[in-house]
Amino acid sequence: MAGKTTRDVNQLVQHYAPMVKRMAMQLAARLPANIMLDDLIQYGMMGLLEAIERYEVQDDAQFETYAVARVRGAMLDALRGNDWVPRSVRQAMREVEAAIERLTHQLGRQPSDAEVADALGWSLEDYFATLSAAQGHAVLYYDDLIDDDGERSGAGHFLERHLGDDSANPEALAERRELQSRIAHAITQLPEREQTVLALYYEHELNLKEIGAVLEVSESRVSQILSSAIARIRAQLLGQSTAAGKRRGRPRKQTAKDEPGASG
Repeated sequence: MAGKTTRDVNQLVQHYAPMVKRMAMQLAARLPANIMLDDLIQYGMMGLLEAIERYEVQDDAQFETYAVARVRGAMLDALRGNDWVPRSVRQAMREVEAAIERLTHQLGRQPSDAEVADALGWSLEDYFATLSAAQGHAVLYYDDLIDDDGERSGAGHFLERHLGDDSANPEALAERRELQSRIAHAITQLPEREQTVLALYYEHELNLKEIGAVLEVSESRVSQILSSAIARIRAQLLGQSTAAGKRRGRPRKQTAKDEPGASG
């Protein structure tokens, strides 16, 4: 913040440190056990310091809202940078997403788990094992798209990502809003149970065990359903991008997830 002294900065850090810890704990609860809470807190504090340094007073933005976006972004960026999702898991999920996209186009509907496994040449047991292993992969991808300020109203209640980036331009904001609209539509195409799991997990913030109790299934099955939902959303977005590229008569634009070593 312009004009802030070292003392002012220290006071802001002390004031918002509990918020950073709370956000780190919420994210850690959704990630594999090998992700250390202390590391997430450290990443978040770096994001908080960046927010304090870069924030400029605006009529339509409060510092805490802006800081939440920066803190969450710092945590997610650090997780991606550390490449903690095994390459084999990322590759397997790309194969799952591609199979779902092909089958959806061929069948004119969302394929069943058995149909996807058969198309891949996998046993249903191996398919479910892959979905279970992909839990962290799915959560990291989806958490980067949900809202950062806790607002949950309207059809896209857990999709509206806070647009608090002071470097964003109108074109970038329009593209992001279009992406949010496409994701919201993709969710409406999911099987009902997958929509329910997404809502319980992100809107109502239940953990896997609690969701399992609601649906009367095991915790591991909830993890599989969650990963399947994310894979279907990604497959639909991939199909839309490919179709758009064909209509324009040029190849689909490469995205971050297509780049070698991308985790998302």
